[in-house]
Amino acid sequence: MTTDPKSVASQGAVPQHVDPGHDADPRQADLRQPDPQESVPQEPVPAWRPGTPTGDTPGAVVHRRLATGLFHSTGEPLALHLTGHGGDRWAASVARIQDGVALIEVTAAQAVTLRAEWRVPCVGATAYWTPDTDASRWLPPSWITPRTVSLALGAPVASLVGAHDRALCTAAAGETAAPVRVGAGVVEESGEFAFTVEQDLAPDGPPMRLRIDLSGRHFATTLRAVTDWWAEGVDHPGVAPAARMPAYSTWYSLHQNVDTATVEQQATLAAGLGCESVIVDDGWQTADRTRGYGHCGDWDPNPEAFPDLKAHVAEVHRRGLAYLLWYALPFIGRHNDAWDRFKDKVLREEPHLEAAVLDPRHPEVRTYLIDKVCRAVEEWGMDGVKLDFIDRFAVADPPPAPAGADRDTVHEGLLQLLAELDTRLRRTRPDVIVEHRQPYVSPSLWPYATMVRATDCPLSPAENRQRTVDCRLTAGPLAVHADMIMWNSAEAPESVAVHLINALFSVPQISVDLSAQTPGRLAALRFWLGVLRRHADVLQLGDLEPARPDLGYPLVSAHGHRTSVVARYAPLPVALPDRDGADGPRTLLVANADRDPVVLLVATRQERAFALVQDCGGEILSETVLDLVPGVNPVTVPTGGLLTLTREH
Repeated sequence: MTTDPKSVASQGAVPQHVDPGHDADPRQADLRQPDPQESVPQEPVPAWRPGTPTGDTPGAVVHRRLATGLFHSTGEPLALHLTGHGGDRWAASVARIQDGVALIEVTAAQAVTLRAEWRVPCVGATAYWTPDTDASRWLPPSWITPRTVSLALGAPVASLVGAHDRALCTAAAGETAAPVRVGAGVVEESGEFAFTVEQDLAPDGPPMRLRIDLSGRHFATTLRAVTDWWAEGVDHPGVAPAARMPAYSTWYSLHQNVDTATVEQQATLAAGLGCESVIVDDGWQTADRTRGYGHCGDWDPNPEAFPDLKAHVAEVHRRGLAYLLWYALPFIGRHNDAWDRFKDKVLREEPHLEAAVLDPRHPEVRTYLIDKVCRAVEEWGMDGVKLDFIDRFAVADPPPAPAGADRDTVHEGLLQLLAELDTRLRRTRPDVIVEHRQPYVSPSLWPYATMVRATDCPLSPAENRQRTVDCRLTAGPLAVHADMIMWNSAEAPESVAVHLINALFSVPQISVDLSAQTPGRLAALRFWLGVLRRHADVLQLGDLEPARPDLGYPLVSAHGHRTSVVARYAPLPVALPDRDGADGPRTLLVANADRDPVVLLVATRQERAFALVQDCGGEILSETVLDLVPGVNPVTVPTGGLLTLTREH
């Protein structure tokens, strides 16, 4: 999942090498050949950080500086400052792979903790983007604690975004399995923005690889380039078609109150609305209804609720739906027969959940979990599994590998578990569907997943929007699913449509009692699921361009070959996509999730277009020919409604 330095050279990159104990000549990687004095970067202004020693640091600490051949937006060269703790037998190299983008690699001949830091002028910065969705994209101070990302938690990528959503700097690390400490923030002493990456290196381990992008492109474009880099050499088995179509989930609608009759009733109704899969969540494995996890671990069906699970799955299949079953993979509950067997093979206990997190370094643990999960596909005929809580394996300070373990680190044990599970599942069902969830979004998990879902955010459409867009930007080959969509029993059809529009660029999972819905809400559901199905290629696979991450993406667009889709979540104008050339986008869909019904279309030239306006339930409100003029053209689209604009050649 990292870039082979040989392939970099073969692409015409300009490599530079820094030998141990020697600073690089900063002019060597500078393709512009500026004035020699200009190309010598100054030492960074010291930045205060809590706990930083004021005197000499004991032990071997080696500082080196590496010119990257890149230039800030101000024209100054970018320098990388490398610090090795524990030894000096390490070497760094840099290669320019395209205009404004460089790859840095650091290899070690002895164990060393390597820290890389670089800074960019904090000029015009508006947001700091990471895969860790937050309610804000505020710029943090440099002295906050770095985030630790690993196989089961996050991904090592970040972007400092400036005006017009251009990336001032997008950076990523190539190590996506072992823990990497990633920091960033405003340096108060200098008005700069600092990036730091810290990784433990070993002679027989992977090097530190960094990708730094100062190209100034749209931040989403730079993040797509990062996912392409991560994807080099990754063999993904593909995504089953059902994983890209709307789904029905039992969690918010039924919670643990699931049984054969109820699931089959909801499955019948869901199929009629356009869903192609049903996901049965917690409750199938226990008669307990207290919402804890003390009854997870044996993974046997509750015989009262599901007396014949195989026959039940066959009934759901007859309704045309795929079937996925939920597993809280890491948990072993106290109220399970397996507790006594595995209570000494855990990473930590979680008393408030009445459960513990199993240690995947034990082969016995891996074998047990694989046998249990595979029953869903092998014995009961299911199409896939929902693997929940994998992030609980990301223990901050795991205990040393215990006796009987055959893997030294937790991430190695988890990788082995997921790889063996994937192999066995695909032996029975080659197109098996496997759901993962934020925050376990590492590219190292891509080969073992089909889709990734936004983390739980019930009745929060804006958060669902932000989370799904964030997932889309770095999900690589995976289908991205929204968190389950629910609403109050008194909700208006327009608001139901707003929920669905907020999940427009992902796969929606519906989780309400479909038998209790009004005709108006069902019409909104049917209409928007139809839109999502018809335009899935553009919505899910088109070039995604979210606007203003600092404001929570109030306008999001996706562009395909002949169709563009724009979702409007605030009273903002919508620019018509450029149609230069015969193959330019001909159809524009504008989904209005804002309460303001006046949509302002901004055209760059005079042209004619056919406008179809539908309300939240798909009823046609108007069909008109618009003579668009350069500038602003108002069109009325109700809340939850859709404008389809067909532009003449």
